[in-house]
Amino acid sequence: MDNLLWIAMSGAKESFNGLAVRSNNLANSNTTGFKADFEQARAMPEFADAYPTRAFAMTERPGYNMQGGAMQTTQRALDVAIQGEGLLAVTDSEGNEAYTRFGSLRLDADNVLRTNTGLDVRDIDGNQIILPALVEDLNIGKDGVISGRPQGADLNVLENYQRIKLVKPEDYKAIEKGYDGLFRRTDGTEIAQDNTVKIQSGMLEASNVNPVEELTSLIRLERQYDAQMKLIKTADEMDQAQNRLMTFE
Repeated sequence: MDNLLWIAMSGAKESFNGLAVRSNNLANSNTTGFKADFEQARAMPEFADAYPTRAFAMTERPGYNMQGGAMQTTQRALDVAIQGEGLLAVTDSEGNEAYTRFGSLRLDADNVLRTNTGLDVRDIDGNQIILPALVEDLNIGKDGVISGRPQGADLNVLENYQRIKLVKPEDYKAIEKGYDGLFRRTDGTEIAQDNTVKIQSGMLEASNVNPVEELTSLIRLERQYDAQMKLIKTADEMDQAQNRLMTFE
């Protein structure tokens, strides 16, 4: 009886956690560059000083859907979309290097290149990208090199400034996605610049979330949760029946 109650309780709890993963995916179906999370559950034995006599369910986030999303044309010079595999290097809220596919960029009041969410974009040396104050015809090349024409210069004058750091992990299993949506290496080290990664300016990558698939998964997980709750109720009814059998008048 205790085993049944333990399994049903842990199963209901982890089904609820799975609902949170799928709900987060659905909520980010319109977020630029968002990569959907996977969820799965597996049985884990409970080890103690004696033989394992109980098992519990555990939902884990085994990975991420790294397939590219649809490309959306914006015709905006500071919008970039990574072509194929690759990630854009940014500085996270703690000052460390992190990676994203979010390519909607802007210049702040100090001419620092940042994402629209406020994160500094890094150059190939890991520094901030600071552009001159008076630049016209700003352009980001396929290799991440930022160029422009100084204000007042001849039309054929073009200067190259800094280069955006673009990376491609050798193994995507070696990176993890944080709760802020940014990717990082699991060992905490930085990924080196990869010159094979190309970007296209004037475009953005849409989320790769499939809303129909997420809604279907939500329905499946809700049914699993209801089934686990019914098992808890059944275990309680069986326990009460057992107590009645043990009662002597």
